[in-house]
Amino acid sequence: MSSSGRPSPPYSPRSRSALAGRRRSMGRLLIVALAAGLAAVGLPGAARAAGLDAFTNADATAALRQALEKGAGAAVAQLGAAGGFLRDEKVRIPLPDGLRQGEKLLRLAGRGDDLDRLVETMNRAAELAVAQARPVLIGAVRNLSVKDAKAILTGGEDAVTEYFREKTREPLTVKLLPIVEQNVGKLGLARQYNALADKAGTIGLIKGDAASVQQYVTDKALDGLYRVLAEQERQIRQDPIGTGSKLIGRVFGAMH
Repeated sequence: MSSSGRPSPPYSPRSRSALAGRRRSMGRLLIVALAAGLAAVGLPGAARAAGLDAFTNADATAALRQALEKGAGAAVAQLGAAGGFLRDEKVRIPLPDGLRQGEKLLRLAGRGDDLDRLVETMNRAAELAVAQARPVLIGAVRNLSVKDAKAILTGGEDAVTEYFREKTREPLTVKLLPIVEQNVGKLGLARQYNALADKAGTIGLIKGDAASVQQYVTDKALDGLYRVLAEQERQIRQDPIGTGSKLIGRVFGAMH
């Protein structure tokens, strides 16, 4: 009520203007907040980077090195064990294409035992070779820079595996090939295949890792190693606490 006894208007022109201004400001804030939320959903790398801000470079790098060493050790132990390749369908090394295409004819010709022995020997050679891969993988871990660590931690779900692939594929090929040659090269069927593959290669019928059984096995062994490393990486990213390391749990947990 006004002093004159008449009811006063609910808002004066000035108060209505102020209220409208506050509403506009609130609307702008809501729009900004919504845009920020949508941006965060669309930029997982940025969100991960923000999560890492709470840690020093030393902490983040140390956690990643621990995770990489753990994953590398587990992958080598799994594949380097007896049956690590042969009994695991995901990484088992089959006959090279050149032999697989003629497998039925070779078995009909009485060479079935030779084929089976070759498959077993190839996979056993891969197991023996991969068992020697750990020093090369650990060397890549210890050479990890702060820049590498940030790229991996804020990268995709397979960033660790891609780092290993880039840094170790070439030196591992050099290291593993002689071990494979020692175990596979003595088989008669492998020598025969290599001789035929060499002739076929000169006219362009066979290329790449199929040019020799030894090179084929080495490449397939490394494919299997990186596949298992990728599985280890997924486990660590999905359950960092399960690694048993508080530092890994804190750093990787911050990126979820």
